[in-house]
Amino acid sequence: MAASDRRAELLEAAIRVMARDGVAKATTRAIVNEAGMTLGAFHYCFASRAHMLELVTETLTERYVADVRNLFAPQRDIRDSVLDSLHAFWKGFEANPGEHQISYELTQYALRNPGFENVAKRQYEIFLRAFGSLLDLAARNAGIEWTRPVPVLARYVLSVIDGLNLVWLVDRNTDHSQAVLDMLADHLLQHARPLEA
Repeated sequence: MAASDRRAELLEAAIRVMARDGVAKATTRAIVNEAGMTLGAFHYCFASRAHMLELVTETLTERYVADVRNLFAPQRDIRDSVLDSLHAFWKGFEANPGEHQISYELTQYALRNPGFENVAKRQYEIFLRAFGSLLDLAARNAGIEWTRPVPVLARYVLSVIDGLNLVWLVDRNTDHSQAVLDMLADHLLQHARPLEA
């Protein structure tokens, strides 16, 4: 098996273990047992457990972003694109809440365990970069520009979605959550204007 395939299988095994049992219980031994591999395979594929956790974040983030990236078609109305992308993301969230819960557990685990602090930092760098790239894509395809810096808007969108996801994991109130997404789209679009010819 190619090293890249082995690494991908171990990452998927790690995601399954974390979604089922929690981040703290996703030991290297639990992950290789889930994947049907040896500890040597883990150490061959990852520099450390912290490295593996960073790659889990990248894997999950890319999965979520890929689901919404294609909704920003050229010349499409910006409001439709933003709303559809937020609701598509939300649909994926509700379909896989265990995967999304990983990110919250991972943040707290990384901040509380010496040697893992950089995992939390990288996690949010990945999230912010992903939201920033979607905002840039939306602007390009709709022929608009943002009146606030994209890194600030990305942080705003991430903060709302992060909080909304956490509240939903507790109360499972889909109707109120989707109403918040509509409000987020409306507020975000107050900071968009057509490009000058």
